[in-house]
Amino acid sequence: MHHKRACTKAITGVALTLVMSASAMAQLSGKVKLDGSSTVAPITMAAAELFRAQQPRIRVTVGISGTGGGFKKFLDPNPDLRTDINDASRPIKGVEIEKAGKLGVEFIEVPIAIDGIAVVLNPGNTFCDSLTVDELKKIWEPRSEINNWSQVRKGFPDVPLKLFGPGTDSGTFDYFTKAIVGKEKASRSDYTASESDNVLVHGVAGDTGALGYFGFSYYEANKNKLKVIGIDPGTGTPVTPSLDVIRGGTYKPLSRPLFLYVNPESYKRAEVKAFVKFIFDNAKSIVEHPRVNYVALSEEFYNLSRQRLASRVTGSVFGEGKSSGGSLIDLYRSN
Repeated sequence: MHHKRACTKAITGVALTLVMSASAMAQLSGKVKLDGSSTVAPITMAAAELFRAQQPRIRVTVGISGTGGGFKKFLDPNPDLRTDINDASRPIKGVEIEKAGKLGVEFIEVPIAIDGIAVVLNPGNTFCDSLTVDELKKIWEPRSEINNWSQVRKGFPDVPLKLFGPGTDSGTFDYFTKAIVGKEKASRSDYTASESDNVLVHGVAGDTGALGYFGFSYYEANKNKLKVIGIDPGTGTPVTPSLDVIRGGTYKPLSRPLFLYVNPESYKRAEVKAFVKFIFDNAKSIVEHPRVNYVALSEEFYNLSRQRLASRVTGSVFGEGKSSGGSLIDLYRSN
């Protein structure tokens, strides 16, 4: 019979009740390697810290190379250099699936949370509280010549516009450009780019004319340094992101699912399986922890993820020939 026990762990001053499966209580050793999205990293970093208290002999390392950079490591031609898990803020691309096929690398795709992309300003900006998708597109589209706030909207003052955003290996970059500009990776290049969201936070916080974008959790962790603005998708009513707004599905078009991609060969190793099981047994507590601040999926969804892992269901539910369904959970129910 499968038994579980609960234990309480304090992290950053917050009591967190965790569940440990009986099979994971045995002391294991080994190494689990993750890389990928800076947006997903807070989830797996928090999980690694909590897991360490249960399994101190397992070393979990979490790198941040951006979603695309992480997939390069997940699909390294040298099997000894491959990561076990890729953190991803977008679904795997067709070219990455093709590369995986050529290398004989399979993957289990499991969503872990929902995130919103925050568009942020310097708190010294007192004239802008929201932007339309069309205004954002004009700012960020390729070859845009908008470099002053007065060019963004009639009535905005003559203030130089300084832009900060993720680098081209970032899943946040891919998602934002597709949602706002209309085509993935279609972006002006004359902005301060970084795979580190902390660099972007400090950039926006240090320039009164700045505008930037990154995962909502990084805004939440730095809200005393930043100003988040509402986004008008074209309805005339701007929507300002918050956990409840993102959970309710009304923050459009800048909310998206976050994923873990697990190598099924790695998952056969006891230490990798124990870590992944720990994440999904405690997903809601980890994802919505104040230090992480993402929106958890439903328990039904996490059960589907557990089933995909237990059955080692490989491949992506996205792409050609896949049922579109009516929602994200419908995709995983039908594929």
